[in-house]
Amino acid sequence: MAKKETQKIKSRPGLFGTTIHYDEKGRKIGESRPGLFGATIHTDAKGKTLGKSYDGFFGSTDHYDAKGHKVGRTDPGLFGTSTHRDEKGRRVGKSSPGFWDGTDTELRK
Repeated sequence: MAKKETQKIKSRPGLFGTTIHYDEKGRKIGESRPGLFGATIHTDAKGKTLGKSYDGFFGSTDHYDAKGHKVGRTDPGLFGTSTHRDEKGRRVGKSSPGFWDGTDTELRK
């Protein structure tokens, strides 16, 4: 059985409530920043809006693409971990607190 490829992302806090996302080689791949009405706006490295996230029930976060279609959800776990799911509820990744700072995320490609 072949092992599924994963994408590793390191997220670190930035200025004014932003979170900056880096790939495994340390290159900036995107940013998340607070928006209006409780939304979080997600952009790529060039600043193009990729989508938004909104807080859901019981600590979850619902994710939407730039056109407003739901593309997934993040559910909280134990000890600061999170489980990422696609629009059909299938598990596609996980996040955990980083060793020194930030958050380490692993997503299936």
